[in-house]
Amino acid sequence: ARSLTRTRSVGRIPSSLATRRLLSSNGIPKGSNIAGTTKPATPPANDPVFAKTSAGSGKMNDTDIHSFSIGRGPVSWPALGLVAITAASLVAYYKIERERRLEEAMGKIVSSESDGWSPDPEFLGKRKWKMTKFGWFPVDDAYGGAGRPAIGGPWTLVDLDGNLVTNKQFEGKWLLLYFGFARCPDICPSEMLKVGKVMDTLAAEHPESAKQVVPVFVSVDPARDSLKALREYGKDFHPSYIFLTGSPEQVQQMAKKYRVYVSKADETEDGDYLVDHSIVIYFHDETGELADCFTQSMRPSDIVDKILERMAESKRVKKELAAA
Repeated sequence: ARSLTRTRSVGRIPSSLATRRLLSSNGIPKGSNIAGTTKPATPPANDPVFAKTSAGSGKMNDTDIHSFSIGRGPVSWPALGLVAITAASLVAYYKIERERRLEEAMGKIVSSESDGWSPDPEFLGKRKWKMTKFGWFPVDDAYGGAGRPAIGGPWTLVDLDGNLVTNKQFEGKWLLLYFGFARCPDICPSEMLKVGKVMDTLAAEHPESAKQVVPVFVSVDPARDSLKALREYGKDFHPSYIFLTGSPEQVQQMAKKYRVYVSKADETEDGDYLVDHSIVIYFHDETGELADCFTQSMRPSDIVDKILERMAESKRVKKELAAA
């Protein structure tokens, strides 16, 4: 029994002795890849794997790891503040510049006899202005705050009798102006018949207004639309129509003033061709200024309503200017 007890006690190796056996003579663990006096590499302090958490466990969860990867984005609060200041400065400059230009124009546009004034004549037509308790403001019209587009202007063409005709000869009348060509297969006849229905409706329901409206057709194909061809073409439409043509230069100049798109299509083998052009009916007031535009989608009844509305509005504006 004593012998067995001694054998078992010998079999237990003290921990200090086990440690010494695992170490070599130079104190480096056996099987280590570290050579000689080289020290183990120190892990980087900012490495999330070796960073110490707030709990002190040395092990990081997903939230701790993601927190180390978040950096500053390209947009900061100072940058946003700078953008806001710039935008406010631009708005203030626009208001100041607008007031300055209005003040400069005050002496030129105050009377009802003047032609009006435009801040940008190339794109916006002239408007009449009136004095209010808030300062000078444009007279209300069909175009609202945006203003009337700069469409139209002086022109000279030729009627079916070969006489020169200018825009001045239609002052005092309201014009329904349409650009087209006699050989148009469908669109032009459809629009011209629409205008004919408008004239018939006005004559039946508003005869006094009908006397003030004149429909005018301007050819955009002067090479083929001779006076004889237009005279024959006009027999199929409303008798109140006035047909005008002119030299290619005259027609081109007028189309440019009205911003009408005109493009000659490719010719066929027999020399025939079509002309692509804008499909718009321009409505002028009795002073020759553009009052409205009617598109292809509008019905005759819609155009009649717009004509009466613009005429009534013109009378109201005249009264306001006379009373100012």
